[in-house]
Amino acid sequence: MARRVRGLRWYIGGLLFLSTVINYIDRQTLSVLGPLLKTDYGWTNSDFARILIAFRVAYALGQTLAGRVIDRLGTRKGLALGVAWYSVAAMATSMASGLGGFMGARFALGLGEAANWPGATKAVSEWFPRRESGWAVALFDSGSSIGAAIAPWLVLSLYAAFGSWRPAFVVTGALGFVWLALFLALYRRPEEHPLITDEEREMLRRDKEVDAAEQATGVSLPYATLLRLPQTWGYVLSKTFTDPVWFFITDWFAIYLVSRGFSVEEGLLAFWVPFLAADAGNFFGGGVSSWLIARGWSVGAARKSIGVVGAIGMTMLVPTLWVDTLPAIIACFAISTFAYAAFSTVILNLPADLYDSASVASVSGMGGTGAGLGTIAAIYLTGWMADEYSFAPVMVAASIVPWIALTAMLVLVRNTAGTRAGLVREV
Repeated sequence: MARRVRGLRWYIGGLLFLSTVINYIDRQTLSVLGPLLKTDYGWTNSDFARILIAFRVAYALGQTLAGRVIDRLGTRKGLALGVAWYSVAAMATSMASGLGGFMGARFALGLGEAANWPGATKAVSEWFPRRESGWAVALFDSGSSIGAAIAPWLVLSLYAAFGSWRPAFVVTGALGFVWLALFLALYRRPEEHPLITDEEREMLRRDKEVDAAEQATGVSLPYATLLRLPQTWGYVLSKTFTDPVWFFITDWFAIYLVSRGFSVEEGLLAFWVPFLAADAGNFFGGGVSSWLIARGWSVGAARKSIGVVGAIGMTMLVPTLWVDTLPAIIACFAISTFAYAAFSTVILNLPADLYDSASVASVSGMGGTGAGLGTIAAIYLTGWMADEYSFAPVMVAASIVPWIALTAMLVLVRNTAGTRAGLVREV
């Protein structure tokens, strides 16, 4: 008989973290090489925006599709399919040539990467009790910050070693297959896992019984039902008006610094700071909200308090327009990304907080689609605004839109429609 593993759920959480790290390394490879590729191909900011939009269109459509597929196939099969898909797409980018080729490769990448967040959120709902889910979501979501921080060093090292950008896409894309082997070897549902201890299985069983008492559906709810619930719209709108700010930073940060007069080398040297700040923000948002819940706060009050802090902190993008030194600009970005990550972590918890596990990936995917559509609009406007005017209006807008997200969370995610019918839990 295989030896049981104490705290197996945290090993699962570690796998989800690594998946997110690799996911972000793959997508950031293009952003890191963006200034060089723009020079080689003579692209404008609007041209570069078209490549980013190709990814976002697939990512937006793919999130809802991936969420439903994962709810149907299960976490193990669904997430494995997504990682295999985007790893092949990332490697295929090495064969791209010209604007159309890059757009096609990025579309394929976005379609596969769309599975990561619905799949990881569903895995958390299967393996973690609600009092720990904030920590678990913080753990896997922090992979986005770590991946974005690692990408410049890894990608530029590969570029320097090979003297070409093409091998960078091959090597970073291949990382997904290493992860896939680990995931398939380790991941099962708690009820089926041969390595889980009796104590951990019983703890999760009791937690599921509590959830069942609050919500008795046990089946994946139809989209028509989900869309009638204000809680669903609170989650979707919160994602729609926060994620574009993060993706603006991840996609345009290096180009923004160059537009302020800093060299590519200077910009990439400082590239990692806001992303490590975001990593700290993930654990602040997830950890503090979980700490508050453990001390008697309601789930809703704990999550929303972090949302207020996050919206306030994200306004620090505006002062970047008034400061000229690189350390000051980086500090403003770091505060904003810390605040974003804290806010994002509690938003990502909402599907698992509110819905039965059978519907979590579907709801998460809907939020991802909303975020994708918002990000597509933001990318287009950013490219156009940067070419025609400057990045200044973009920075102001990026500081304002999170307040729309906060309003949606405070007003719509309440114990109203759906709780008495057992469709959603009280928070």
